[in-house]
Parts: sequence; C-alpha cells; structure tokens
Amino acid sequence: MENIANKTIKQICLGVGVALLLTIVLLIIYAVILTFTEITEDTITPTIIVITGISILTGSVIGNSKVTKNGIINGASVGFVYVLIIYLISSLLNCNFSLQIQSIIMIISAIICGIIGGIIGVNKKT
Repeated sequence: MENIANKTIKQICLGVGVALLLTIVLLIIYAVILTFTEITEDTITPTIIVITGISILTGSVIGNSKVTKNGIINGASVGFVYVLIIYLISSLLNCNFSLQIQSIIMIISAIICGIIGGIIGVNKKT
C-alpha cells in the first residue's frame, strides 16, 4: 500500500512540476510577444488564466498517465497544489497580497482543469 501512495505522490509532484515549468515558458513567450508587438496590457489577465489552465491540464495529464485509477482526485490534487504554490509565492513577493473573488475563481478553475487532465491522463492509452 505504501508503494502505491509513494507512486501517487511522485506522479502528483511530476504533474505540478510540469505545470509550473510550462507556465514559466508560456509566460516568457507571452512577455516577449507583449514587448515586441502592439498587444495591449488589457490581455494580461485573460492570457494568464488561459496559460494557467493549459499548464494545469497538461501537467495533470502527464502526471496521471502512469496512474491506473483515482484520476479525478489526483488531477484535483495537481491543480490545488499548483495554485497553492503560486499563491504562496505571490504572498511572499507581494506584501499587499490578498484573496479576492478572482482568486477563488482561479482556484476553482485550477482544480477543474486538474480534474479534467486527471481523467484524460488515467484513460490515455500509451
């Protein structure tokens, strides 16, 4: 039983790591596009939401591809841990950080993207 729990934790960590790395890469690409084009700053919030969703979905699929069951729980865990890490970093870097309705929506969206990715990852035929 302990071996299964360790494997699950490793897969969740893998999913979170992939999601965080993909987020960094996509945000750098977006920053370059924002710098060198006429795209306005009005696109920042929706773009961050899309990048976060794509990253969590991808990380959850990859993290759950070697798991045979509990994709919903594992995927939700990937989304929740991802958001937890992002908000912990945000609170450390920004003294005025606070949870608002937008934050709650982001947390729920992250968990839903993780769940969808978990379902896809568990059912993916490799």
